[in-house]
Amino acid sequence: MTFFQLLILSVIEGITEFLPVSSTGHMALASAFLGIEKDPFTTLFIENIQFGAIISVILIYWRKFFDFSKLRFYLKLLVAFIPAAIVGILLKKHIDRALENPLFITIVMLLGGIILIFVDNWFKNPVIDKEENISYKNSLVIGFFQLLAIVFPGFSRSAATIIGGMQQKLTRKVAAEFSFFLAVPTLAGAFAKSLWDAHKETPAILNNHNLLLLLIGNLIAFIVAIIAIKAFIAFLTRYGFKLFGYYRIVIGLVILLIIIFGGNIKIL
Repeated sequence: MTFFQLLILSVIEGITEFLPVSSTGHMALASAFLGIEKDPFTTLFIENIQFGAIISVILIYWRKFFDFSKLRFYLKLLVAFIPAAIVGILLKKHIDRALENPLFITIVMLLGGIILIFVDNWFKNPVIDKEENISYKNSLVIGFFQLLAIVFPGFSRSAATIIGGMQQKLTRKVAAEFSFFLAVPTLAGAFAKSLWDAHKETPAILNNHNLLLLLIGNLIAFIVAIIAIKAFIAFLTRYGFKLFGYYRIVIGLVILLIIIFGGNIKIL
């Protein structure tokens, strides 16, 4: 992996991780255009630059994350995280097979785009405008919605959890912020597991050079994600999801055309 490829992938991760546009689909498209070959380190890199995105959420909402007097905040995240933790382990083989199928991911990305075009009309008149008013039941339902992104790679974890929040009568802003909060344990778990798997299966890739590349990638993703989160909240509050839906459809069609005409799409 060249430094230019590292830079592009890190920027894409920072932008797309918290937007409802499917970071997986964007990584597939970027890898095709950049000619990045799949190997143990590139897989590890893609999975681990999510850590930078995690830190960006904690920094932006640090008062929430470090207010240890509010135990309910942590318990709600735990309740929402449990379905993904269980299903992620049970369906790991299915998920791995789906991730190796770019056509499957592209179709899911397109269907997700269609859903986003109409989702603002489906869930109107929200009543929960503060995180404190989210119940444990609301949290669990949002956690089950997150499974859509696990079972159907390409749907977008952010899209699934925000839609779940809106279905539970959260405002768009509160649903998006709870999605960001839930990303912390979810992505942290994926981060820890990928490092452990690399340590067990290919420990040689955890050398000083590769660790430096991971550090640089996380730093770039961290900076970009801060900008993306703040811009997304402002945009979503004002305009809703429709433009994201159209965008997903355009990107999905581009990937589909590449596949149809024999392009080399890899899911890293």
